[in-house]
Amino acid sequence: MNKYKTLNIIILSTVISIICGCSSNASSRYDSGYSDGYAEGYNTECKIRATLVEGAWDDKDYSQGYQVGRVAGVADCRVRNSIKQ
Repeated sequence: MNKYKTLNIIILSTVISIICGCSSNASSRYDSGYSDGYAEGYNTECKIRATLVEGAWDDKDYSQGYQVGRVAGVADCRVRNSIKQ
């Protein structure tokens, strides 16, 4: 009977670890938004191409990352263009 209890604890611990590892946290949502915002800002400002983004605007972490990333992308494009000239 003790073997089953130990096995159940191991299985339960594994399942919990997998679930926690797969869930998105605030930091990863911010990073995702930042990446999308940066790409959109850079590509739009440099007139490279339209950029498809996830657009999870209801997620405050994604939205905040997107805004910061977009500003950084636009700034990097402007720096690149000023170096070329």
